[in-house]
Amino acid sequence: MISYSPRKAVLALALIAITLPSFAQTTSPPNGVDNNNGNGQRNHHNEHANGNQINVGQIPSETNNGRNQVNENQNGDNRPRGNNPNNPLAPPQPPREPPQELPTPEQIELGQALFFDKELSGNRNISCASCHHPSTHTGDDLSLSIGEGGEGLGQLRNTGAGIDAVVERVPRNSPALFNLGRDDLKTLFHDGRISIDPSVPSGFNSPAGNDLPLGLNNIIAAQALFPVTSATEMAGQSGENEIADAVSFNDFASPLGVWELLAQRLRNIPAYVTLFQAAYPSEVAGPDDISFTMAANAIAAFETSTWAASNSPFDRQMAGETGAMSDAALRGMSAFQQNGCAGCHSGNLQTDDQFHAIAMPQIGPGKGDNSEGFSDGREDFGRERVTGNEVHRFQFRTPSLRNIELTAPYGHSGAYRSLEAMVRHYINPVNALNNYDRTQVQMPSRTDLDALDFVVLDNPQRLNEIAQAARDEGRLRPRNLSPEEVDDIVAFLVALTDPASLDLSSDVPSAVPSGLSLID
Repeated sequence: MISYSPRKAVLALALIAITLPSFAQTTSPPNGVDNNNGNGQRNHHNEHANGNQINVGQIPSETNNGRNQVNENQNGDNRPRGNNPNNPLAPPQPPREPPQELPTPEQIELGQALFFDKELSGNRNISCASCHHPSTHTGDDLSLSIGEGGEGLGQLRNTGAGIDAVVERVPRNSPALFNLGRDDLKTLFHDGRISIDPSVPSGFNSPAGNDLPLGLNNIIAAQALFPVTSATEMAGQSGENEIADAVSFNDFASPLGVWELLAQRLRNIPAYVTLFQAAYPSEVAGPDDISFTMAANAIAAFETSTWAASNSPFDRQMAGETGAMSDAALRGMSAFQQNGCAGCHSGNLQTDDQFHAIAMPQIGPGKGDNSEGFSDGREDFGRERVTGNEVHRFQFRTPSLRNIELTAPYGHSGAYRSLEAMVRHYINPVNALNNYDRTQVQMPSRTDLDALDFVVLDNPQRLNEIAQAARDEGRLRPRNLSPEEVDDIVAFLVALTDPASLDLSSDVPSAVPSGLSLID
């Protein structure tokens, strides 16, 4: 058994409330965006949370226990000068909620151990880090993730072998974890199914409804509860282990549910008891005091305190460092604004945190959704799955552009493997959808899985449904971008990379308390 030793260097704390230079918001968020979550029935499973086969509707209620599941400045050039109120790149920001209490070094250390430990998976063969590894810049370099049963890391990950092989691909792209500590983060996941809601007991809407435990410190902690409840991601298939069996009954919160079973695993490992006591000295006297809510809070402490990215050339240029951005990047920033990109990619982190239909190609097994006349479940209705409103069909959350250079492939389905290809998509999204180059997909091949990857793209009716949603979006009109302008916009996007994020190898521990291997 591998012995566990804490990291040699204690992780430096980063403020939960990350304050970054602002970027112009040129349009208001669309009306009618609903932050409620939908209920659902688990049949398949989704990206880093449960609930793949979902009947769209309202928030789960007590009756079902939540188990249905650039302008010139005064100096006359185009270079931004800090937070000058006359600079359209730095408008006044609205008041923010008070930041959460800072996590302690001990809580961060515990969270790091949990993040990398396969003990949290049903078959003890995958960790959070498997799909969010520092070596792949907190993503996995794949269009669609390969969950439990897979072997290897990043582009080398395969679908596993024999009876332990994966059953399906994870239906959505694995999102990067940079800047999760910002205090204005209100929703998570591509469809926003976890959101802040002070009116419910836990403070969050989620697929678990009223089963979501109390005591979660923030929305990141709420999110951390769900990958372990997905058979495809971490739990495994029914009959393989007691965690997977609980998942098959949609039992997350009972004494025999997923979260309690995982807490019991942690209680049985002495090194974890020691770490929990250090992280929560007033709450944990012994093993029986450990809860999975504490584990989720610790994972959130690690994620929010470790992967802040706020020192890019763009940030330095905005702070007044002349020449921090290249001439190409400055031209690209201007083109980015002039062509409406900042309408959605706005604010502190170049995201409006809203949901939009952009004609992104649908790849993979789908989320159990069907347009009229179909029953195979290969579509993904996005935000509609949460709100139950057909107006939101094929809308997905606007991603932050911080460190975007590092986090390919792009889109909720990981359809584009390069920034240039992603930018070109926006020249004419519907045309790009109809002429999608499938060689851009980046994931391991297996005959039975490959057969499902392009079912939706192969059907003209389904393809047109996605295209029509983008047409209805309104703002996505064709653009006349020259090749030079595309290159300049890409240069601007690269200027959003924080050099400190290029090498994250120091964030990987030497061992974990369970003694399980760190090698995927």
